[in-house]
Amino acid sequence: MTALSVKHAADPIRGLQTLTVEDIRSNLTKVYSRIVAACQSVDRDPSSVTLLPVSKTADEVHIRLSYEAGCRKLGENKAQDAYHKWEAMSDLTDLYWSVIGHLQTNKAKLVARFASEFQALDSFRVAEALERRLQIEGRSLDVLIQVNTSGETNKYGLPPEEVVRFVQALSAYPALRVRGLMTLAMLSGDTSRVRQCFTQLRILRDRIQQASPQGHHITELSMGMSGDLEIAIEEGATVVRVGQAIYGARALPNLHFHHTV
Repeated sequence: MTALSVKHAADPIRGLQTLTVEDIRSNLTKVYSRIVAACQSVDRDPSSVTLLPVSKTADEVHIRLSYEAGCRKLGENKAQDAYHKWEAMSDLTDLYWSVIGHLQTNKAKLVARFASEFQALDSFRVAEALERRLQIEGRSLDVLIQVNTSGETNKYGLPPEEVVRFVQALSAYPALRVRGLMTLAMLSGDTSRVRQCFTQLRILRDRIQQASPQGHHITELSMGMSGDLEIAIEEGATVVRVGQAIYGARALPNLHFHHTV
C-alpha cells in the first residue's frame, strides 16, 4: 500500500489539525499506554480492554491513514456518515464498523446493511426496525444497550431500572445479539460522580448476568472516553471509545448522544 501523508494544516471545515499516519500512530500509542497503566493500577490484564477509535471527525483520507496505522475497528456516531464511509472504503474488507450514536428508525436499514455492531440500543422501536431490516439482509448484529447512568434528561439511554426487563424481552429479536451495555458518564469535574456512572453500569451488567437466560453472553461494558478512560477501566470497562485523543477536538458538540434542548 502506498503510504498516505498530508501536510499539517488547519482544516477550515472542521477546525481540526490535519494528521499524518505518524501522528495517528503516535496518538494511538499514547492511548494504549494510558490503557496499560490504568489496567496495571487495578491488576487487570490490558488485553481485557479494547480500544475503539471513534472516527466521527475523520474523513476518508484520515480513516485510510488510521488503517495504515493499524486500526481495524472504528466507531461512528451517525449511521448515514458511517454508511457513506463504508461504501467509499469497501476495499478495506477487514474494517469493523461500530455505530455508537442514537439511531432513528429510518436509518436502521443502513446499520443492518453494513455495521458489525450497534452500541446505542435503547428502545423496542429501534429493536423492531433493526430486526426487520436484518432479516431482509440475512444478517445478525451485535448490540449493546445504552443506559443513562447519569440521569441527565438531555441524554439518550434507558433508565437503569428498565434495563433488565428490556434485555429479557430482546429474546424475541433473534437477529440482535446482546453483548453488553454502554454509557456516557456525567460531564463533570467531580471524578466521584463520573466514577459512580461507571460503577452503576458494572453492577447492572452483573445483575443481568444473573437474571437473564442469555446473561452469560452479556459481558461488554463500553464506557470511558478520552477524558475519563482511566476511571472507566478501574471500574471494569471492556471497551473505551476514544476520538479526541487520537484525532483531535471536534468543532461542535455532538448531539447524537444527547437530546436537542
